[in-house]
Amino acid sequence: MDVIALVGPSGTGKSHRASLIAYEYNVDLIVDDGLLIKEARILAGESAKRESTMMAAIRRALFEDEEHAAEVRRGLQREDPNRVLILGTSRGMVEQICLRLALPLPSRWVGIEEVASPAEMRKARRIRKEQGKHVIPVPTVEVKKTFSGYLVDPLRFLLHRETDEDLWIEKSVVRPTYSSLGRFYIADTVLAAIATHAAHEVEGVGRVLRTIVENDSRGLTLTLELSLRYGFPLIPVLELVQQEVARVVRQMTALNILEVNVDGRRLAVE
Repeated sequence: MDVIALVGPSGTGKSHRASLIAYEYNVDLIVDDGLLIKEARILAGESAKRESTMMAAIRRALFEDEEHAAEVRRGLQREDPNRVLILGTSRGMVEQICLRLALPLPSRWVGIEEVASPAEMRKARRIRKEQGKHVIPVPTVEVKKTFSGYLVDPLRFLLHRETDEDLWIEKSVVRPTYSSLGRFYIADTVLAAIATHAAHEVEGVGRVLRTIVENDSRGLTLTLELSLRYGFPLIPVLELVQQEVARVVRQMTALNILEVNVDGRRLAVE
């Protein structure tokens, strides 16, 4: 197995350029900030960007937790890649990651200054400092599974290839918990209000009696108890409430919706 390292100071655009480096060097897997990534999927690991403090994020990125490191090692064994790209802020960091993941030391070291201009690195640092934004080199639909409750935005760009067709690559921009700008969150009362309003918009719903919100790191579970109007088919109405609540809450909050449970408790005759 061959290992390539992309090294540069924090906030200089390494994750943004990881896909380009992977393409150029025919890399099978990427190790970045605690995650094992294959093309557009997160195969294993937990992102350092989910940690609540900078120190915890560094420990996560270095795979100091044995259970975390073991999970990623198993992922590497399953995939049996020919070439792996590791991102790090220094040679020492990359070497420690190699040790923790039982990987050989890199055969090639790529400095961020080789693939990004000084102006590009300054811009990346300014965005990191002023807006607290970090890039994860996988599509937003994949990131939302593990970053529920975070601000997640897609970032798409065109990779020009001389021999093949041009390729669109999607990344995700997140603002971690440990950002110096503070943490954004959506109160459960707001989530309940959004879900309640969406349910009321479905024809056949009389009243929403109660909305229960369960919100954890994996995503959101909503339970709605309803009073239904007489004369409407019960099962189709309940199914439509499920669909509409999930659609509206996902659209307005970008949260990962795990379940929407609906319970018809009463039948109202109007």
